[in-house]
Amino acid sequence: MPDIEPQGVNDNSTSKMGVWMLVAAWIIVFGLLIAYFSGMLDKQYNPNQSPQSKVSQQGVEVILKRNRQGHYVTSGLINGKEVTFLLDTGATSVSIGAHLRDYLGLQPGQRFQALTANGPVTVAYTNINELQIGDIRLLNVDANLNPGLRSDEILLGMSALKHLEWSQRGDTLTIRTY
Repeated sequence: MPDIEPQGVNDNSTSKMGVWMLVAAWIIVFGLLIAYFSGMLDKQYNPNQSPQSKVSQQGVEVILKRNRQGHYVTSGLINGKEVTFLLDTGATSVSIGAHLRDYLGLQPGQRFQALTANGPVTVAYTNINELQIGDIRLLNVDANLNPGLRSDEILLGMSALKHLEWSQRGDTLTIRTY
Protein backbone atom coordinates (compact mmCIF):
# COMPACT_ATOMS: atom_id res chain seq x y z
CA MET A 1 0.00 0.00 0.00
CA PRO A 2 1.50 3.40 -1.01
CA ASP A 3 2.35 6.00 1.64
CA ILE A 4 -0.19 8.77 1.59
CA GLU A 5 0.62 12.10 3.23
CA PRO A 6 -2.12 14.40 4.37
CA GLN A 7 -2.82 17.14 1.88
CA GLY A 8 -0.96 20.43 2.54
CA VAL A 9 1.82 19.17 4.88
CA ASN A 10 4.44 19.02 2.13
CA ASP A 11 3.18 22.25 0.54
CA ASN A 12 3.68 24.20 3.79
CA SER A 13 7.33 23.15 4.28
CA THR A 14 8.06 23.84 0.60
CA SER A 15 6.46 27.25 0.94
CA LYS A 16 8.57 28.11 4.03
CA MET A 17 11.75 26.97 2.28
CA GLY A 18 10.87 29.15 -0.72
CA VAL A 19 10.40 32.20 1.49
CA TRP A 20 13.79 31.64 3.16
CA MET A 21 15.46 31.18 -0.22
CA LEU A 22 13.90 34.44 -1.42
CA VAL A 23 15.08 36.28 1.73
CA ALA A 24 18.60 34.87 1.30
CA ALA A 25 18.65 35.92 -2.36
CA TRP A 26 17.65 39.50 -1.46
CA ILE A 27 20.31 39.67 1.26
CA ILE A 28 22.94 38.56 -1.26
CA VAL A 29 21.70 41.09 -3.84
CA PHE A 30 21.81 43.94 -1.28
CA GLY A 31 25.29 42.88 -0.15
CA LEU A 32 26.57 42.91 -3.73
CA LEU A 33 24.99 46.32 -4.40
CA ILE A 34 26.57 47.78 -1.26
CA ALA A 35 29.99 46.40 -2.23
CA TYR A 36 29.63 47.72 -5.79
CA PHE A 37 28.56 51.23 -4.81
CA SER A 38 31.13 51.39 -2.00
CA GLY A 39 33.85 50.66 -4.57
CA MET A 40 32.43 53.34 -6.85
CA LEU A 41 32.49 55.90 -4.02
CA ASP A 42 36.09 54.96 -3.18
CA LYS A 43 37.10 55.53 -6.81
CA GLN A 44 35.30 58.88 -6.87
CA TYR A 45 37.15 59.99 -3.74
CA ASN A 46 40.51 58.51 -4.79
CA PRO A 47 40.65 58.19 -8.58
CA ASN A 48 44.40 57.48 -8.29
CA GLN A 49 44.30 54.19 -6.39
CA SER A 50 46.97 52.71 -8.67
CA PRO A 51 48.98 55.68 -9.96
CA GLN A 52 50.74 54.92 -13.23
CA SER A 53 54.30 56.07 -13.81
CA LYS A 54 56.13 57.04 -16.94
CA VAL A 55 59.89 56.60 -16.76
CA SER A 56 62.11 58.49 -19.22
CA GLN A 57 65.62 59.92 -19.41
CA GLN A 58 64.28 63.12 -17.83
CA GLY A 59 63.00 61.25 -14.74
CA VAL A 60 59.83 59.66 -13.43
CA GLU A 61 56.40 61.18 -14.05
CA VAL A 62 53.03 60.41 -12.44
CA ILE A 63 49.77 61.95 -13.68
CA LEU A 64 47.03 62.31 -11.07
CA LYS A 65 43.33 62.94 -11.71
CA ARG A 66 41.37 65.39 -9.59
CA ASN A 67 38.52 63.89 -7.56
CA ARG A 68 34.90 65.10 -7.53
CA GLN A 69 35.63 67.49 -4.65
CA GLY A 70 38.48 69.11 -6.63
CA HIS A 71 41.31 67.54 -4.61
CA TYR A 72 44.23 65.41 -5.69
CA VAL A 73 44.11 62.19 -3.68
CA THR A 74 46.37 59.25 -4.43
CA SER A 75 47.46 55.96 -2.97
CA GLY A 76 51.11 55.55 -2.07
CA LEU A 77 53.54 54.11 0.43
CA ILE A 78 55.32 55.35 3.51
CA ASN A 79 58.12 53.07 4.66
CA GLY A 80 56.56 50.28 2.58
CA LYS A 81 53.07 50.62 4.14
CA GLU A 82 50.01 51.53 2.06
CA VAL A 83 48.60 55.01 2.68
CA THR A 84 46.32 57.58 1.07
CA PHE A 85 47.76 61.02 0.36
CA LEU A 86 45.89 64.28 -0.04
CA LEU A 87 48.18 66.74 -1.84
CA ASP A 88 48.22 69.99 0.12
CA THR A 89 50.43 72.77 -1.24
CA GLY A 90 49.33 74.93 1.69
CA ALA A 91 50.89 72.57 4.23
CA THR A 92 54.50 73.31 5.15
CA SER A 93 55.32 69.65 5.70
CA VAL A 94 53.88 66.19 5.38
CA SER A 95 51.38 65.84 8.21
CA ILE A 96 50.48 62.41 9.56
CA GLY A 97 47.88 61.53 12.16
CA ALA A 98 49.74 60.58 15.36
CA HIS A 99 47.65 57.39 15.59
CA LEU A 100 49.49 56.07 12.48
CA ARG A 101 52.93 56.33 14.10
CA ASP A 102 53.41 52.65 14.95
CA TYR A 103 51.84 51.38 11.71
CA LEU A 104 54.26 53.49 9.64
CA GLY A 105 57.29 52.86 11.85
CA LEU A 106 57.82 56.54 12.65
CA GLN A 107 59.68 57.90 15.67
CA PRO A 108 58.44 61.11 17.29
CA GLY A 109 61.08 63.75 17.82
CA GLN A 110 61.07 67.29 19.14
CA ARG A 111 57.64 68.74 19.78
CA PHE A 112 56.67 72.17 18.48
CA GLN A 113 53.63 74.37 17.92
CA ALA A 114 52.15 74.32 14.41
CA LEU A 115 49.44 76.52 12.95
CA THR A 116 46.84 74.47 11.09
CA ALA A 117 43.55 75.25 9.40
CA ASN A 118 41.91 74.15 12.67
CA GLY A 119 44.13 76.38 14.81
CA PRO A 120 47.38 75.82 16.73
CA VAL A 121 48.37 72.28 17.71
CA THR A 122 51.44 70.69 19.27
CA VAL A 123 52.99 68.23 16.82
CA ALA A 124 56.09 66.05 16.91
CA TYR A 125 58.80 66.16 14.26
CA THR A 126 59.46 62.86 12.48
CA ASN A 127 61.39 61.66 9.46
CA ILE A 128 60.01 59.40 6.73
CA ASN A 129 62.68 57.03 5.45
CA GLU A 130 60.88 56.42 2.15
CA LEU A 131 57.77 57.96 0.59
CA GLN A 132 56.49 56.59 -2.72
CA ILE A 133 53.81 57.53 -5.26
CA GLY A 134 53.86 55.28 -8.29
CA ASP A 135 57.55 54.94 -9.20
CA ILE A 136 58.48 58.30 -7.61
CA ARG A 137 60.54 57.66 -4.46
CA LEU A 138 61.58 60.32 -1.99
CA LEU A 139 64.02 59.53 0.82
CA ASN A 140 64.41 61.17 4.25
CA VAL A 141 61.36 63.43 4.07
CA ASP A 142 60.61 65.75 7.00
CA ALA A 143 57.13 65.30 8.46
CA ASN A 144 55.15 65.81 11.61
CA LEU A 145 52.91 63.62 13.73
CA ASN A 146 49.71 65.55 14.37
CA PRO A 147 47.40 64.36 17.18
CA GLY A 148 44.62 66.53 15.72
CA LEU A 149 44.46 64.52 12.47
CA ARG A 150 42.01 61.70 13.19
CA SER A 151 41.80 60.52 9.59
CA ASP A 152 44.06 57.87 8.04
CA GLU A 153 44.63 60.31 5.16
CA ILE A 154 48.08 61.91 5.06
CA LEU A 155 48.54 65.52 4.01
CA LEU A 156 51.33 65.57 1.44
CA GLY A 157 52.81 69.00 2.09
CA MET A 158 55.70 71.01 0.75
CA SER A 159 58.44 69.11 2.61
CA ALA A 160 57.81 66.37 0.01
CA LEU A 161 56.43 68.39 -2.91
CA LYS A 162 59.45 70.74 -2.96
CA HIS A 163 61.51 67.79 -4.26
CA LEU A 164 59.21 67.42 -7.27
CA GLU A 165 58.29 69.42 -10.29
CA TRP A 166 54.53 69.69 -10.69
CA SER A 167 52.08 71.30 -13.04
CA GLN A 168 48.31 71.36 -13.27
CA ARG A 169 46.26 71.39 -16.46
CA GLY A 170 42.50 70.97 -16.38
CA ASP A 171 41.64 68.07 -14.08
CA THR A 172 45.12 66.55 -13.98
CA LEU A 173 48.25 67.20 -11.95
CA THR A 174 51.56 65.96 -13.26
CA ILE A 175 54.30 65.36 -10.72
CA ARG A 176 57.81 64.45 -11.79
CA THR A 177 61.27 64.06 -10.44
CA TYR A 178 63.98 66.43 -11.62
